[in-house]
Amino acid sequence: MTPRQACLLCLEREPPAFFEAALWIAAEHDASLRPERVLHEFGGLLRDVAAGLPVLPPRELAQPLLRQLQTLGFQEEPALLQYVQAVLLHKVLLQRRGQGLALVLIVLELARRLEIPLACIAFPGRFLLRVANSDHLLDLSGRRLHTRDCRDMLVRQLGPQAQLNAGHLQPCPPRRLLLLLSRQLRQLHQQEENHLAALKDAERALLIGPPGVDDHLARADLYRLLDCPQGERFDLQRALLLSEDPVQRLQLSQRLHRLGAMPALH
Repeated sequence: MTPRQACLLCLEREPPAFFEAALWIAAEHDASLRPERVLHEFGGLLRDVAAGLPVLPPRELAQPLLRQLQTLGFQEEPALLQYVQAVLLHKVLLQRRGQGLALVLIVLELARRLEIPLACIAFPGRFLLRVANSDHLLDLSGRRLHTRDCRDMLVRQLGPQAQLNAGHLQPCPPRRLLLLLSRQLRQLHQQEENHLAALKDAERALLIGPPGVDDHLARADLYRLLDCPQGERFDLQRALLLSEDPVQRLQLSQRLHRLGAMPALH
């Protein structure tokens, strides 16, 4: 079984094994990685975290969990933002430094095993966490964030005209986190000009889905860089079918025409 197949099978379990799926994503890029070994070692981290938690009901343990992870050295590392190793889950577990997305996956798995009701919020520019029915959010350091804090962060990220709304605070399903992980890896691999690795991530994003225009366009661009016009044409055709933007549809039609095969889609 390939790492890709193992990843998709994890998503078909009941309940889905999202943390293991993320390890299989990493295994696509690191042939030496054995996810089952990392899962076994993760039990040691779980014991270290649990040992530092106070005796409280599970719903009151979210903030102590995040602070305990900080004590153990887990934190976001801005200096690593442009490196693939900051997103690959097994590397982040080893280095205890990485991007917010990888750290959130670790936090959510620990919370699941400790029965702490914690959900991720994909807030613009950063990942936040929320305990069910609480009146505040938490950042990855365990700091409490109320509505005013969130409004201030949004303005800093998007500008003074940005308005905080309920959509900014909706929980992000774990499957979407894996989609974001695949997209992020694709971007980082493409920045490194590792186009074959980026193609793996682009293909996975379309499988985790649901497929969108941007995902098809991203893969089309990679096929162009890899001199594969047939693959590029397929993704441009799919993007044209999915697009609802008249300007974009015209641009896609023109691009297909330049490839020498205008599809009969009208």
